[in-house]
Amino acid sequence: MAAAPLVGGLADAVFDHAVDDPDRVTLGRKDDAGEWQDVTSTQLRDEVLALAKGLLAQGVRFGDRVALMCPTRYEWTLFDFALWTVGAQSVPIYPTSSAEQVHWMLHDAGVTACMVEHEDHAMTIGSVIDRLPRLKRLWQLDAGAVAELFEAGAHIEDEVVHRHRRAVTPDSIATIIYTSGTTGRPKGCVLTHANFMYETDTLIGRWEPVFHSRPGDEAATLLFLPLAHVFGRMVEVAAIRGRVKLGHQPVLQAAALLPDLVSFRPTFILAVPYIFEKVFNAARRKAETAGKLGPFDKAVDVAVRYAEAMEHRAFGLGPGPSAALRLQHQFFEKLVYSKVREAMGGRVRHAMSGGSGMDRRLGLFFEGAGVTIFEGYGLTESCAAATANPPERTRYGTVGQPIPGTTVHIAEDGEVWVHGGQIFQGYLGDPKATDAVLRDGWLATGDLGALDEDGYLTITGRKKEILKTSGGKSVSPAGLEERVRAHPLVAQCIVVGNDRPYIAALVTVDQEAVDHWLNIQGKPPLQPADLVRDPDLEMEVRRAVVAANTSVSKAESIRTFRILAHPFSEEHGLLTPSLKLKRKAIEKAYAVEVEALYQ
Repeated sequence: MAAAPLVGGLADAVFDHAVDDPDRVTLGRKDDAGEWQDVTSTQLRDEVLALAKGLLAQGVRFGDRVALMCPTRYEWTLFDFALWTVGAQSVPIYPTSSAEQVHWMLHDAGVTACMVEHEDHAMTIGSVIDRLPRLKRLWQLDAGAVAELFEAGAHIEDEVVHRHRRAVTPDSIATIIYTSGTTGRPKGCVLTHANFMYETDTLIGRWEPVFHSRPGDEAATLLFLPLAHVFGRMVEVAAIRGRVKLGHQPVLQAAALLPDLVSFRPTFILAVPYIFEKVFNAARRKAETAGKLGPFDKAVDVAVRYAEAMEHRAFGLGPGPSAALRLQHQFFEKLVYSKVREAMGGRVRHAMSGGSGMDRRLGLFFEGAGVTIFEGYGLTESCAAATANPPERTRYGTVGQPIPGTTVHIAEDGEVWVHGGQIFQGYLGDPKATDAVLRDGWLATGDLGALDEDGYLTITGRKKEILKTSGGKSVSPAGLEERVRAHPLVAQCIVVGNDRPYIAALVTVDQEAVDHWLNIQGKPPLQPADLVRDPDLEMEVRRAVVAANTSVSKAESIRTFRILAHPFSEEHGLLTPSLKLKRKAIEKAYAVEVEALYQ
């Protein structure tokens, strides 16, 4: 368990590391040619110091709030630590946010300056700037903002910056992170330097050995989660504090991400289940194209059984894999498992997954293929992880045990309550909303869950998302949706049925997977409008629904479904930036289709 910090702030690590280990490679940064270049502790310190001077020169003061609106890239980390160096507070904004969302967050936080990536972002802010009287500065990265700030602060003495840095204390506010909000207006979560120190130092202390591919090698991670999300932010801070080489990748899409995993070669990654699903599905499609689907599926089965046997042994429930299973596992190592690892760069042996639930079978497959995924759970309000699976005993299908120093309690109504040093200070300017979730230091998460006899937490749903049929049956949709999505052709699933006679579902398909599936069958590609009427595709989705229904009672099962022509997207306001379904928005947008399910 990490001790509560007594002095200092998050930026101190940058300056301390430059003194302790000046030549250590701290970050990897892509040059204009797309090649990774090393950034040492000294170089990072010098750039953070130069940017901090520039911020002071352009009027940023201790306690000011500065918005950051761009994808995951090196400059975001530079700005974060420069702002923390002068005692300012960063306010992350998703680059996909609408003008009204941007206006609300900048206005609510009282932001005085903003960094954006390009002209489109600048125009978004420009469209609402007349309603933001406190906003005085706008810096645009692709218009040379960093060089401009370096130059602006060149005349300022180092000591001026250090005086600001020494004034930062653990209880100083580090950042205001707005909840992406599946319902209602985003709320600003106030997180201190101490919250991030406690969270990251606890994770480093407990999980540091698994950051490495093998003992003694240099730990490295590629950050592709959005830095506007608390999970990505926690990874950024933990990498700097834990001396893990950090690279940035701005696109959370497999086509862009997989090549960078191969070139950066991380030893450890932190991701959402979507990424692991994409890696698995890409490997399966590749095998099918090569006419080797049978052996691949056999390898998957062997990996799952092998991992399950290892899990049983870890919990004292069995002897481990049999000799025959070990032989089968060894046979598929070179044929299949090593190739799956190569798709992630070749050095990844451990990973962390959060943001949403991961299918147990998928986790077991990766374990059997040589990549242990530690699933965890947390919220913006808990500065990311509150629970995670321990390195020695991972129980797949759960989100693990409370991280050291954190306590989890299940309330009478099944709600998960969390207590620990990483719990936020409250919602900015909203005492009523704060009082609704913070009670004597305990965070009422709004999630429903259960603790098993070993203290492992399983999340079963959201309190606000429980559906109640007209027959009075309460149904948690999350588990059903997750099981339907396990089918390789399914992209998304939303379960409906509130005040209806039975449960039904809207399903979207993965166009790339469907194109591949049709090609294997020798069929021509289908246009999106034709997807909803293809009988063979409907039969495949029906299989997914039938499989999902085996886990619930008849009253909770999906009776009927509808395939939609297009996936739910953030652009259309149907997903949050962290890819969660906006249920009310989806049901409103597809009201006709929902109604048809009950005709």
